[in-house]
Amino acid sequence: MKKIYILSSMGVILMGLAVIFAFTNSADKGYAIGDVVNDFKLKSTSGGVTSMAENKSAKGYIIVFTCNHCPFSKAYESRIMALDKKYASLGYPVLAINPNDPAAYEEDTFENMQAVAKSKGYTFEYLQDETQSVARAFGAARTPSAYVVKREGDKFIMQYIGGIDDNSQDANGVTKRYIEDAVNNLLSGKPVVVNLTKSVGCAIKWKGV
Repeated sequence: MKKIYILSSMGVILMGLAVIFAFTNSADKGYAIGDVVNDFKLKSTSGGVTSMAENKSAKGYIIVFTCNHCPFSKAYESRIMALDKKYASLGYPVLAINPNDPAAYEEDTFENMQAVAKSKGYTFEYLQDETQSVARAFGAARTPSAYVVKREGDKFIMQYIGGIDDNSQDANGVTKRYIEDAVNNLLSGKPVVVNLTKSVGCAIKWKGV
């Protein structure tokens, strides 16, 4: 009887761990490759609100969740600017989205976002995800986290999820340019070969956590 009791207790513990693990995964779950991405309307540092659908000439977007305060985001800033410069005219502009709770990081307030966008001369829209609902929908967990979506009719389909490249510390040491490879494939009418990688950066600061 004692042996049965021990096994039963272990079963309860394992079931509890399974529930916690499932909850953690479901909380972090976002779009998968091939999913239709819901459009959004977010406040832009350039004024007004921005959505994906409003740019009729866009073939798709390079969407990057980033911010002002994170050292990783700062390290990638010039690379994000270069991506927009290279691909916006080809139909894949950058949309940069700041998902952080500005109450946790003063650098990430909308006013400071505007100041950075102006001082650095951003050519892309820098958007504030004030409710953090867009970051949650995408399953973003870190800044920077990058995505490529392709327009198909009136829909946007997820094509790539992960990092911008393979070197978060040194732009000169990059050997694999994931975003560039993905967009180049799409522009050539080919499927994205490497469509899922790991993003490296600062954890997003969620409100109420």
